Amino acid sequence: MKERILGLVKIYVWFLLLFVLQKPLFMLFHHSLYADAGWIDRLQVMWHGLPLDLSLAAYLTVIPGCFAIFSVWTLSDTFRRICIGYYVVIAVLMSVIFVVNIGLYGYWGFPLDATPLFYVVSSPADALASITFGQILMGAGGMVAYAALLCLLFYGVFRTIWKRLRLLYDRIRATWVLLLLTALLFIPIRGGFSVATMNVGQVYFSNNLQLNHAAVNPIFSLMESLSKQKDFGKQYRFMSAERADEQMRQLVDPAVAAGDSATGALRDTLFTMQRPDVLIVILESFSSHLMASLGGMPDVAVRLDSLSREGVLFTHFYANSFRTDRGLVSILSGYPAQPTTSIMKYPRKTQNLPSIAGALRKVGYETHYYYGGDADFTHMRSYLMASGFGTIVSDKDFPVSERLSKWGVHDHLVFRRLLQELQEASAADSVPALRVLQTSSSHEPFEVPYRRLANDRLNAFAYTDSVVGDFIDRFRRLPQWERSVVLLVPDHLGGYPEHISNLTEERYRIPLIITGGAICQPRQIETYGSQQDIAATLLAQLGLPHGAFTFSKDLLDPASPHFAFFTVPDAFGMITPQNSLIYDCATGAVAVDEGSDRGANLLSGQAYLQRLYDDLAKR
Repeated sequence: MKERILGLVKIYVWFLLLFVLQKPLFMLFHHSLYADAGWIDRLQVMWHGLPLDLSLAAYLTVIPGCFAIFSVWTLSDTFRRICIGYYVVIAVLMSVIFVVNIGLYGYWGFPLDATPLFYVVSSPADALASITFGQILMGAGGMVAYAALLCLLFYGVFRTIWKRLRLLYDRIRATWVLLLLTALLFIPIRGGFSVATMNVGQVYFSNNLQLNHAAVNPIFSLMESLSKQKDFGKQYRFMSAERADEQMRQLVDPAVAAGDSATGALRDTLFTMQRPDVLIVILESFSSHLMASLGGMPDVAVRLDSLSREGVLFTHFYANSFRTDRGLVSILSGYPAQPTTSIMKYPRKTQNLPSIAGALRKVGYETHYYYGGDADFTHMRSYLMASGFGTIVSDKDFPVSERLSKWGVHDHLVFRRLLQELQEASAADSVPALRVLQTSSSHEPFEVPYRRLANDRLNAFAYTDSVVGDFIDRFRRLPQWERSVVLLVPDHLGGYPEHISNLTEERYRIPLIITGGAICQPRQIETYGSQQDIAATLLAQLGLPHGAFTFSKDLLDPASPHFAFFTVPDAFGMITPQNSLIYDCATGAVAVDEGSDRGANLLSGQAYLQRLYDDLAKR
């Protein structure tokens, strides 16, 4: 029995050592991000990461504990092969998760969770589109090499233990002792005897978010994320339902608060007509940092800068999240992004969302969607169809010879397709139309058929910017221009600036520009808002009810509360002129708190997120 107990301890210690040693390897791979981290910082990463490592090592040792119990009764070759098979599976999983976490962290800036699985399952080709062939080979090679190393290590440990095992005479006593020892593993699994169970936030120790991320065990992070995917009604319980309701009443648009569909008279009119054609251009990864008119770079988005002076520019506008699927739902359905999941993942829920397309179809609009990529990526097609889009143009609607981008079709070809259809449409057509065009070229790997700037990232943005400008120039020559409104808005910030922290306000600042022949006059609007507010604002300008859009606010209604709200994995932010606040749900602490009224947005943001998850659970 002694050999079995020592063997079980040895297996647990080996798992633990491997998890601890992975942390300096992670930091070594991302050495540019940790250039300022000293040896003390690196040791603290390993030390503070121990709780998750101890917990996960216990998880993985439970099965070997069961093996130890069974070995009291049999040592057959079949049983031996089953034991070896378990270690092979664990070696492969550990290798894949470790390498994927290293590879994705540079792009996404947070430890591995369930999000990549969502993208890979929905469309493997698009999920890998940001990665070069060389990176894929390097990653696959790293996985194979690391898995082989772990297999050899585990087999060596197992073989040493197996050789010393003998069948016992006092089997009952040995079984009970080993059963008790295995049961004790649930102490580190749970994280001790305190009320709080083990979670990722327990390893956070530094104001440097990247050091905290290095301390996180990616396997534990993935497991925790998967466990949270469906139990929405129990997530983010900051306060009682009554108090959340009280706070929420101060955060909704008057049309929502009234409980009816009345829109009231417009106080501030942007359009020259009530039923213009509407074109929404969703710009992949653009940000305010690329526009001189918003204090950014002067020579990248030069056409957007020009359009912002000719149209309506919202100067304090924010993205709702960090990925396209979240941004699309925020823009087109007025529904805020969620930190632990994407509602687009659940067609059963998205079919119950309100949408701009659905609202406009009810009053006679035609609805069209244009995208050069795979419309099935992240369940996009099911969402768009449920939203009310009558036609969806995607990569499959272009010749194979034009699908030259890793994301499908380059932006200039998608805009050309839209322009052709506009030219073919009758200028006298009395049926108004909603058209949405989603760009994709300003995304990793930033390979575009254009060269103006030396930096590949900035050049990709300059390419899409030039394509938008060229399209607008051509659109102006068509009769439809005079009865058209064009909204230009990014899906999220990405690509530039590089390595920007998720826990900073600048991570979410994006432009919102409204132009077109049906705009009354150029102006700037300083009201604070975010992507989910587009729906209520647009519908109010069209004289249509927007009470069904619970979380959307009319940016031009002075009676409406004005704030920006955004989320990233396990954090939210709420921005007003008086307070910029970001709350890290993993640590239960405020990460950013600035402005003249510090802390003012904490309860409001918590209530907003709690009510969002209540709504998500009911959809």
